[in-house]
Amino acid sequence: MTGSIKGVSFYTRVGSDKVIMRAKGGAKKYTILHGKNFAKLRLHQTEWSACVQFAQSMRSAIGETYRLADINLCPVWTGMGRKILKLDNVNEIGKRHLRFSECKQELEGYNLNKKYPITSILKVSPMAELNRETLQATVSVPRINTSTDLENIQRLPYFRLILCLGLVSDMMYNPDGRISKYKPVIDELNGERISLIGEWLSTNDIISPQVLSVRLYEDLLPLLTDDVTVLLSMGVEFGTVGFGGVIEQVKRAGCGKILLCR
Repeated sequence: MTGSIKGVSFYTRVGSDKVIMRAKGGAKKYTILHGKNFAKLRLHQTEWSACVQFAQSMRSAIGETYRLADINLCPVWTGMGRKILKLDNVNEIGKRHLRFSECKQELEGYNLNKKYPITSILKVSPMAELNRETLQATVSVPRINTSTDLENIQRLPYFRLILCLGLVSDMMYNPDGRISKYKPVIDELNGERISLIGEWLSTNDIISPQVLSVRLYEDLLPLLTDDVTVLLSMGVEFGTVGFGGVIEQVKRAGCGKILLCR
């Protein structure tokens, strides 16, 4: 069941097959906004907006591969943003900067799936290269024998490869902000991405080696600074024949991974 009964909410979420129960209540909004006992909480709430923006930027930066995740990644990345904030030992709580660029290597090889990570589905090893200076990336995919190199869990007839190149800016404290006290260092680049969606391939075939290439717009290059992280993500998506004989993607049939962070 889902819904609300006498101050208790029942709901579900992606990545769990259980119904979650939560009691309503807590301090009143006015008390939280003005009470002395909630002064530190208000500082953490200010920083929380930076974490939320960071998670939204990550979601945008991995583009089409986000839909392949089997868990709700935004809360995970929001919590990760919280940890990144704590790395700022210079500024006080409520004014710390979220510098993802200083720990971006932590997300290299990050799987978007828990149940079936991409290495358990696509059993060949693609070679990825990312050129930060030109905002270009290539992935060389070896020959795929689908009978041995592709784990087709749902026995679907088609699959395709997805490649995405995106940008995530560090978040800096801005005392003059009206809606939020945090803003991206390079707002024009934050969340920008471009995706390459490959053609549908048979899951009962031998696929020749292929090279996938993707490049962001050249007019973004002059704006690129060390405060911006470049992400390369890759996914495998499965499809079936839909209405009118058109091949359609099957929801939650696929997996993805962040290959490189530069």
